[in-house]
Parts: sequence; structure tokens; C-alpha cells
Amino acid sequence: MNWDWDKLQQNKRQRPPGAPSGGPGLGDFGFEVRRLRQFNFPAGKIILLVAVVLWGLSGLYIVNADEQGVVLRFGKFARLTESGLHYHLPFPFESVETPKVTTIHRVEIGFRGPGGASAQQTRAVGQESLMLTGDENIVDVQFIVQYKIKDAREFLFNVRHQHETVKAAAEASMREVVGYNLIDTVLTTGKSAIQDDCRELLQGVLDRYKAGVDVVAVQLQDVHPPREVIDAFKDVASAREDKSRLINEADAYRNDLMPRARGQAAVLLNQAEAYKETRIRRAQGDSARYQALIREYEKARDVTRTRLYLETMENIFSNPELEKIVIDPKAAGGVVPYLPLDRLPRAQAATPQAPQTAGGKQ
Repeated sequence: MNWDWDKLQQNKRQRPPGAPSGGPGLGDFGFEVRRLRQFNFPAGKIILLVAVVLWGLSGLYIVNADEQGVVLRFGKFARLTESGLHYHLPFPFESVETPKVTTIHRVEIGFRGPGGASAQQTRAVGQESLMLTGDENIVDVQFIVQYKIKDAREFLFNVRHQHETVKAAAEASMREVVGYNLIDTVLTTGKSAIQDDCRELLQGVLDRYKAGVDVVAVQLQDVHPPREVIDAFKDVASAREDKSRLINEADAYRNDLMPRARGQAAVLLNQAEAYKETRIRRAQGDSARYQALIREYEKARDVTRTRLYLETMENIFSNPELEKIVIDPKAAGGVVPYLPLDRLPRAQAATPQAPQTAGGKQ
């Protein structure tokens, strides 16, 4: 049907009394719609059909690769859907939530990182970071927790304010783990074990809550004593370093000295053992020789005596270091005692002089 201005004006003149007056507007449009209904024009049905089709198509939804679809029927869980194109009953029957299950969420505890133009630097939060150790010392612990959604249904329906819940559970878990350790362990060598213990404890708490959260990591950012006593702790740390250095130097000296002492002791023991064996063998040989000599002497005393005399004289005459003077026995009665005067001055010169006293007397 073609609409033009002349026809609208004609229809306006043909309106029954009491119809809305004025120029072409909403009243004219309603009047024309009533006339269309009188002529059984199908425009209303077409509009209704289009509205129904659009309403039905509103149930189409897409789940991305990093998401998981959770379909709700009258606000109650109905089913889970994976990535791709899916359909659910249009509103108000069903609705869908698509949380990102692969995104790593970050929770900061004990500090707040740069969050915009108004916060360009890291800001400490003492209410969260100050914790008590097992030896009743206060330590400032700043750490982050990284987690992702493990079960979309549990994440959406079992716990409200999921991010705050993870934060509160992480803070409680870290306080418990730090309370089991001494402050020296927390500040030095125990950081890795503390991170692992806190992650396991936090995961157990969230699993008991059925929060649908998987704790990826717990990372300590900064662990230090409170600022009011940090100088004293630095002095203590310096003293510990000096102690460790002195212990290492003492160990090095001991490791250098002990092997040499053991070696010298082994040498002395070996020499003593050798000397002992030598003296024992020599004594045994002398004893055996003496026993043999006794036996020979008992058999032939004169012969043995003569043989001993000859062996002794042979040893004397064969020694070149001994000065020997031979005197004929026949001339023994007329021999004048011999005095080696030529060697006396040399012997006296070789004799050391006695020290003199302060007065010059010996």
C-alpha cells in the first residue's frame, strides 16, 4: 500500500466525530492502525513474528576459548558448556555466565602496587603484613597469590566475593606458616619452604570451602623486620656474618693444620716402631751371639779366648781412625812412656775457653 500526504489528509477528513484532532502525529498513526485492522492488514502479525524471532535468537551465545559457560535456569544452575556457539532458552527462562577459567588472577597482601595515576609507587599495608613468628618476633611479610578458576560452577555459586575470600584465606594461611618458623628462618633460608607450605595450606582451605579456585603460586615479595627495629636487625645480621666468617677461617686453619699434624705423628710413630724393631732385633742378635759364644767357650776355653783376642785385635788394627803404637814385648822393660808433645798445643787450642767474669777473671 502506498502512503502519501493527500491520502492521509483525506482519511483525516473522513474521521468520525470525537477522534483526536491536530496535524499528522501519534493520534493519526493510531487511527490509521485501527483502519488497517478493519481491512485485516497483516502488519501486526509480521511485527509480532519478528519480535518472537528476535526473542528466540537472543538465546544464542558464544563461549570463548579461555571461558566456560554456566547456564542458569530461573537463576539455578542447569549445565556447563565449553567453548563454541551454544543456545539457551531466552530470557527470562535461562541466562548464561562466562567466567574466564584460564586467566591468572593476582592478589596482593601486605602492599598495594601501582594502580593508576594516583598510585605510582608501592604502598605498604601494615595491617596485613605484620606477623608474629614462632619465637615471638614481629616480621613484615609482603607476598602475592596467583590463582585461577578450577570449577566455574563452584566459583560462581559456593562463595561470594571470591577475590576477597582468597585474600583473607591467604593472609590467614601465611600467618599460620610464619607462626611455625623462627625469625632467622623467615628472613634467611626458609623462604622457599614457607612459600610451598603456604600454598598447600591455602589450597586446602579453599578446597574445604569448595571455592572452585586453583592456587597457582604464592610468592614472597619482601620480608624484613619492622622499620622501627631494622637497624638493630642489621647489626645482628652483621654480627652473624662475622661469626660465620671467623668460623670458616678457623675451619680452614684446622683443615690445613690437622692433616700436617697427623702426617707428622704418623712419621714419628713409624720411626719409633722402626727403632723399636731395630733395637729388639739387635738385642736378640747380641743375645744369640753371646749364647753361641758361651757354648763354644764351654767346649774349648783356650781356643775361644785366643779367637776372641785375635778378632778384637783385628777390629782395632783395621780401624783407620785409631792411632796405633806397636811396642815389641821384648823391649817393654826399657820403653820410656810416650807422650805426644807435638799434638798437645793443637788439642789445647781446640778446647773451648771458659767464659770470663765481669772482673776479667776466669
